[in-house]
Amino acid sequence: MTKRISAKHKIDRRLGVNLWGRAKSPIVKREYGPGQHGQRRKKPTAYGTQLRAKQQLKGYYANVSERQFRRLYEEAERRRGDTGENLVELLERRLDSVVYRMKFVPTVFAARQVVSHGHIRVNGRRVNIPSFMVKDGDQIEIKEKSKQMALILEAAQLPERDVPDYLEVDHGAMKGRFVRGPKLADVPYPVKMEPQQVTEFYSR
Repeated sequence: MTKRISAKHKIDRRLGVNLWGRAKSPIVKREYGPGQHGQRRKKPTAYGTQLRAKQQLKGYYANVSERQFRRLYEEAERRRGDTGENLVELLERRLDSVVYRMKFVPTVFAARQVVSHGHIRVNGRRVNIPSFMVKDGDQIEIKEKSKQMALILEAAQLPERDVPDYLEVDHGAMKGRFVRGPKLADVPYPVKMEPQQVTEFYSR
């Protein structure tokens, strides 16, 4: 597990973007990096651009370790089609990502915690592995005893994001269905993601 849970906004300042589109992000007040040299602007190299794209995409999913991310890339490369598009689809199929997209929780960090603590069922079965890969047609729901958690009740009311078209959600019943794997254009990232740059980074 990454240590970023205790300092989740640091990546926003380091990358200079509001990665999750949150109003509380420090980048809203200070649009530059941390430290005394944070306001300096350097022209990035090709490698720097690719590294930044990887850090941005990996960072967005909060708790994906480098080892897990590399494995997902290798799986994306093995599949037919565009590797970058495949990578985004695999990241969006993670159970913690699905729980976040369905607005059952307010943040990707909370999604991992809710899954790990056993509050989520997939097709009626309790799953507590955040990296569990959801398949087309899978039913995801909040466990009955967990439906009154304040964190979960508040999340559905958040105006900051909408549920994407590749998911179906009933917030009244607190359950939903994973309809299909998304393409990059389907995913509502608050900032521009460049998975092609990630592909070039790993294929160097």
